[in-house]
Amino acid sequence: MKIPKLMTGVLTTVLMGALLAGCGGGNNNAAAGNSGEITIGSKNFTENVLLAHMMADLIEDKTDIKVKRQMNLGGSNVAWSALENNNIQLYPDYTGTIVANYYQEETGNSEESLAKTRELLEKDGLAFLDPFGINNTYTLAVSRETAEKYNLKTFSDLAKVSGNMVLGVEFEFLDREDGYPGIQKLYGMDFKQSKGMDHGIMYRSIDDGETDVTNAYATDAQIKVHDLVILQDDKEFFPPYDAGPIIRQETLDKYPELKGVLNQLNGQISDEEMQQLNAEVDVDALKEEDVARNFLIKKGLIEG
Repeated sequence: MKIPKLMTGVLTTVLMGALLAGCGGGNNNAAAGNSGEITIGSKNFTENVLLAHMMADLIEDKTDIKVKRQMNLGGSNVAWSALENNNIQLYPDYTGTIVANYYQEETGNSEESLAKTRELLEKDGLAFLDPFGINNTYTLAVSRETAEKYNLKTFSDLAKVSGNMVLGVEFEFLDREDGYPGIQKLYGMDFKQSKGMDHGIMYRSIDDGETDVTNAYATDAQIKVHDLVILQDDKEFFPPYDAGPIIRQETLDKYPELKGVLNQLNGQISDEEMQQLNAEVDVDALKEEDVARNFLIKKGLIEG
């Protein structure tokens, strides 16, 4: 914020104005803090983009920090590398992904997984703030017709007939230890064929009969749209995937106001609300940035 030149006779006023500017006074809604710029990223699926836009909108509304948005960077490992390399300073991620995929450690329940997430990240100069409220855990889904044909209710049921089926999942799910390889070990699943594909194509493929089983998220709107049946993870393979902001500690040290601002999202989003937000983008074709902003306004977190 620029301080206008004043006459030398009002030096005190100038000094006071400079002091106020140093505390960040450019936005009536802004919390006191440093002006500067950070880059927020996201993975390449709707929910993650929505969450990233929410964080960006909150920061812009509550602070003087300028936000650069780098959405749809790619899969989990791409976003993680961007954070490690300081190409981005903040993005939304999931406790299960962090613990099991990035660090190859055991998770536990939601509380244990959150504690382990923070412990692991701290060693690498990163921090995980308060969770948003959603637990976007993985699951497996089949068409209603397939579920009825084979009387499928659980993952164990699926394992018994997996040799007759084609698995169609996201590319990274085929290789991640908290994905297909881990399921194979625990349940003994051995599909006739497994195919990697983009998230948006998975549901079309199962509708067209090209695949029989797909991975899905608990908050995915497409589950209802395509009338899929979610199978029970009866051996509890998938860990909790509680979503929240992951940020570089040096960024948090530089802009300590970010913690309080981002923690305003703590517990604000239920699984059902996230399904609806995802549907507004994936089904109703609304823009992610508009859906995210409207949600914040509805929750009273920012003004319309």
